[in-house]
Amino acid sequence: MSFDDKRAELRRRQDKAKAMGSPRILAGMAESGLLNARQRVDALLDAGSFHEIGLLAVADRPEVREKTPADGVVSGFGEIDGRRVGVCASDFSVLGASSAAIAGKKHGYIKKSAQRSGFPLIELGECSGSRIPDAMGARGMADTITGFASGSYQKGRDVPWISAILGQSFGGSTWQAMVSDFVVMRKGAIMGVASPRVTEVAISEPIDPEELGGWRVHARQTGMIDAVAETDAEALAIIRRFLSYLPSNNGEPPPDAPVPAGSGEDQERLLKVVPEQRNKVYDMRKAIEIIADKGSWFPLKDSFAKVAVTGFARIGGRSVGIVASNPMFKGGAFDAEGCDKILPFIVLCDSFNVPLVFLADTPGFFIGRAGEKEKLGAKIMNWILALDQVTVPTVTVILRKAFGMAMHNMFVGRASETACWPGAEISFMDPATAVNVVHGVKHEDDPEKFGAMLEAVSGETSAFDFAEAFATQAVIDPLETRDFIIRALAAHARPGGVGEHRLSNWPVKF
Repeated sequence: MSFDDKRAELRRRQDKAKAMGSPRILAGMAESGLLNARQRVDALLDAGSFHEIGLLAVADRPEVREKTPADGVVSGFGEIDGRRVGVCASDFSVLGASSAAIAGKKHGYIKKSAQRSGFPLIELGECSGSRIPDAMGARGMADTITGFASGSYQKGRDVPWISAILGQSFGGSTWQAMVSDFVVMRKGAIMGVASPRVTEVAISEPIDPEELGGWRVHARQTGMIDAVAETDAEALAIIRRFLSYLPSNNGEPPPDAPVPAGSGEDQERLLKVVPEQRNKVYDMRKAIEIIADKGSWFPLKDSFAKVAVTGFARIGGRSVGIVASNPMFKGGAFDAEGCDKILPFIVLCDSFNVPLVFLADTPGFFIGRAGEKEKLGAKIMNWILALDQVTVPTVTVILRKAFGMAMHNMFVGRASETACWPGAEISFMDPATAVNVVHGVKHEDDPEKFGAMLEAVSGETSAFDFAEAFATQAVIDPLETRDFIIRALAAHARPGGVGEHRLSNWPVKF
């Protein structure tokens, strides 16, 4: 065979692989407005930057070799905003992107390359589950050991892992998402341990796919995803934005960005957004948007555990992670789900050198039978234990109040630097509650007596009392909040901007 013949054969095989799998499935995706695997890669990466790996791979079972171009996964390296990334995109047109040996090898290759060379790993997931009959029987299961033994799901936070759930995702795609640092899900996609059909057979009752693992379930109830997208293109844009706040690996500081024009110019709005009376509600996210650089607020898990606020922003061009209570929900009293939302975010920020800003306005924890059944006490202490391991710069600001154990969970007095607004109150519990607990007097029963006891209990709970004990480093004008955070983070910046990563092996989902 001549060189020309060999080159022609190479092009034939390349073209066949790039044509992907079932034309019917590809046409159906296009008609539904969905991108296929190769289109997703092109939309995610900078134009012309994709370097494909494993194009000519096929399944190792002879009877399906001709039906498995690239063995159902488009993999390789590319760039996002000029920064290198590794990407694996499941191709549902090839046997439902089912998990199989060669596809697993490709995933493992990209993962190891990303970890070795220090760049993010992105999984664009869609998977019908393990490929049958490959996984059936003792030999089939023996083959699956190889994937686990090779560390396919081994998670140490050396580089960011990102997953997108863009269709039916069972088995492999779910496992990848559960060990990822960030998960975005397109509406209409499904994520679960097993498919609705398998689940129906196992429990002998029909299962609605949306109720099993739709976006509402995971965005609002389980908190297993961080963001929701209307379309494939939006999900990919969200991934690009998420990565802009993080370094490529844990040995680098997060990238700075230019401060947008107009940032910090409307600080007076804080006095309108945050009510002076501490028992009036407001949306903390509006206050964050005023403090942060214009347009930089990027919330995570925004529909889950709404009493807690977590997300990235930039303040003075610096990437920061923000943890806050939201008085709009439950009066700002943290619950068990709030703990589940905040703790992984603290771990994520500390693992990738992102400074943490805590904005406290909380009456404590939402106690009661439900909290005890949800192991609230253990979750509170897990949060505390994680804070003890944090090594990135931390700043806490008390806006109006910080009562009880929640004060400690918001790192008050133990952050690199703490500040209070002048009207802030700090105490073991809300003074009104204390009057009721200690004296058994309610306002509605005896307003005059209650008022006198409340005045006595409320003594020495002010920000100035706290400052006199040097439990806070400053009492600041609310309009100085943004400038205070900028100065404090600069004062406590670590050499090289890299922390010690003591939390890098903390479980991703728990």
